[in-house]
This record gives sequence, structure tokens and C-alpha cells, in this order.
Amino acid sequence: MTAFTIIVGAMAVVFDATIVSVAIQDLTTDLRASLSTIQWVSTGYLLAMFVTIPVAGWAQAVLGGRTLWLVSLSTFLLGSILCAVAWDAPSLIVFRVIQGIGGGVMLPLMTTLIVQAAGGRNVGRVMAAITLPTTLGPILGPVIGGGILALADWRWLFSVNVPFCLIGLWLACRNLPAESPSRGVRLDAIGLILVSPGITALIYGLSHVPDSGGFSSASVLVPVIGGIVLLLAFIVWARARGADALIDLRLLRHLPLASGSFLGFLAGATLYGAMFLLPLYWQQVRGQDALGAGLLLIPQGVGTLLARNLAGTYTDRFGPRWVALAGFLVVTVATIPFGFVTGDTNYVLLLVSLLVRGFGMGLAIVPLLGASFMGLTHDEIPNASIITRVAQQLGGSIGTALIAVVLQHAGSHDPGSAHGFGNAFWWAIAFTAVATPLCLLLPGRVIPARPTRKPRRSPASSRHIPVTGAAESET
Repeated sequence: MTAFTIIVGAMAVVFDATIVSVAIQDLTTDLRASLSTIQWVSTGYLLAMFVTIPVAGWAQAVLGGRTLWLVSLSTFLLGSILCAVAWDAPSLIVFRVIQGIGGGVMLPLMTTLIVQAAGGRNVGRVMAAITLPTTLGPILGPVIGGGILALADWRWLFSVNVPFCLIGLWLACRNLPAESPSRGVRLDAIGLILVSPGITALIYGLSHVPDSGGFSSASVLVPVIGGIVLLLAFIVWARARGADALIDLRLLRHLPLASGSFLGFLAGATLYGAMFLLPLYWQQVRGQDALGAGLLLIPQGVGTLLARNLAGTYTDRFGPRWVALAGFLVVTVATIPFGFVTGDTNYVLLLVSLLVRGFGMGLAIVPLLGASFMGLTHDEIPNASIITRVAQQLGGSIGTALIAVVLQHAGSHDPGSAHGFGNAFWWAIAFTAVATPLCLLLPGRVIPARPTRKPRRSPASSRHIPVTGAAESET
């Protein structure tokens, strides 16, 4: 019931990103703004999410999980309503930032609440449930967005979030258990000043790689270097502060979390990198429009959807190591046909390859996410959720930037040729090929959750998150 309640609300966040991606041209025309301005409708949303992701653990300790979920979902609802009534491009960008603030807290909190409710049991099935929104988003988002734009204007793209949010709020009020907030938990302000701008600057710089022609542009180098410096400073600060840091990096000493997060980084690189390439290939080489390119991506999402429950069952039965290994191996093999694409490669071959590739991604992602939370206590899960989320997003941004540079370099010699796409796809293949043997670092069996120990420090300095009701008895 907790998983169902959380997923209904999370669907609004996941659908929003994929639905709006098909509306860039319509927004440019209707709002009479340049493409560079309208791009901030997506960029502002993503950057706002990255700013708020690191504070999710602290906010949960202060407000309690149920209250924080209601607040963040209400914030996303408010942003959606405001976006639907935006009167120009600047107002739409500001309202998208409000959406991003709510969504940035919801994504790691979704994982935290469901994993905590499970109490360390059936981790494979739990991760299969958590990945449902991110699986359905790429399948249905572009189709829904294209259908809405065919029948109505862009404002309805944001109005479609409202029913999900309202039903999600009603379900949360009924089904989520009340959680007593911790007392005396102080915000690590210095950590926040370092890590949130650091992640944001790094993602912002990497997002400019496709438009700047490489990493040498000042619009890329300045934010990337600044972001790296801030993140390195946060690592030094967090190690000195220990459990009182905004994100407890000591958890990376836990091998399942460290290996799962690194594999999540590589999975993000190959997933987001390929998702950057595929629509461009369909449009630039095969002549498809935006809706047609979105429809051709459906087989990959269907494959991921089909693999979820199977991956969850096998992870609980055999452990995450061999399931993830099989998944990455399938992804590697299924992506190879795209390394040889031409302008007339058989559609059936490519669509079948996408279906199999999606199936492999489902097999890989569920166990590596599950492994990341194995053996953790109830109060360690919020920090682990943030670490895994940040690792995936950084992997996606870095992978997309590298692949974009490869594609542009090839395109400068032979514009419009499929050869450049083939070279770029080999990079996506390389990411999964590297990840495959690293799956051996994952646990070979399911590790039960450790019992939460009462902190020895005074309540004023403790970061322990007390639990009540069913969650406490499960722990």
C-alpha cells in the first residue's frame, strides 16, 4: 500500500519531464521566445531538482517522511497549476523551478519511504515497484505529450499532472503512517552551500556540451571546474563532520552501496546517453518527426517493463550479483547493432534490439538498486537514497556529454551521416561492457537489514531518525 501510494504521486514528476520534452517547438512558437530561452523550461526544472535532492534526508528528519511527502507533492502541484496559466516564457521558467523544487525532494524520498516500509525484506520486489514510474515515463510520456499537442495547446501538458497530484495527496493522507520528527537536528549549512551548488554547476556545465561543441568552451569549463571544486570541498568537509554532514559519505564504506552506486553511475551513462542518441538518429537520419521518434522508443520501455518483476523475483531468490551481470551483458549485446547503423538499417532489427536492450536494462537496474540498500539500518536509508540518485544523474550527464562530443566530431566531417551515430553508440556499448565484470562486486546473496541502534549522543546532536508504528516493529 505504501508503494502504491507513493508511486501514484511520483508518476506526475516522471511524466512531466518526458511530456514537456516534446513541446519545445510549440512553446517557442506560442510564447514567441527564442529556442535558447525556451530550453530553460527544461534546464531550470532539472537544476532546481538537483539543488533540493541533497536536503531530502535532513528535511525528512525534521518534518517526518509523511509530512515531507505531502509538502513536496503539494509544491509540485502548485508549480503545475502555475505553469498551466503562465503568460510568457520567463513566468513559465520560474514556475518550472517551483515544480523542480518539489520534484527534487520527491525522487529520493520515494525510494526512502518504500525501502523503509519494507524493513529490508523482499528487496528485489521493492525495487521493481520503485522503478515502475521511471519505466512508464519514457513509454507513455512522449505519446501522451504528442496526443495532447495534437488536440489542444501546451497548457494541458501541465494540467495533466493535477489529477495525479490530487489523488496522490489523498492516498498519502490515508495510507502513509505518521512519523515523529527528530528534535535538535541541525541543518549542515556549509555542506548545503558546497554540495547543492556543486552538483548544479557540474550538471549545468555538462548540459552545455552539445551546444558548445565540446568541453573547451568557457560556458562548459567554468561551471564544470567550479562544480568539481565545490564537490571536492564537500567531501573533505563531510569526512570531518561524519554523521552530522548533510550527506553521510561514510556509508560508502559499505561495499554494496559503493558498488551499487558506481554501477548506477555507469547505468545512467549508457541509459541517458542512448536516450540522447536514439531520437536524433530517428529524426536526422531516418526523417521521423518528434512524435514518430517517441513512438519508436516504446519497445525499449516495454522491454524494461517486462523485466521488472522477473528481475525482482530473481534478485530475492539468487541475490543481485548474477541478475545484474546477466542484465548488463544483455544490454551490451543488444546495443551492438546500433554500432553499425546506416541510413537504411532494417527497422525490425532495430526495434527488436531496443526491446531486448530495454529488457536487459530492467534486469540490471533492479538488482543494483536493491544491492545499494542491503544491510543498511532504517536511519541510513535516506542518505543512501540521495547517494544513489546523485550517482545516476551524474552518470547520465557525463555519459550524454561524452557521447554528444563524439557525435559532433563525427558530424563535422560528414554532416547527416549515420556513421557518426554508429561511433557514438560504441561509447554507450563501452559503458555497459565496463559495468558487466564490475557486477561481481555486488552481493551474491540477499543481506538482511541491520537493526537500528539507539544513538549514544544527546538528542540535541543526534541525526538518528526515530520511527513509529509499523515501521518500528519491522525494523
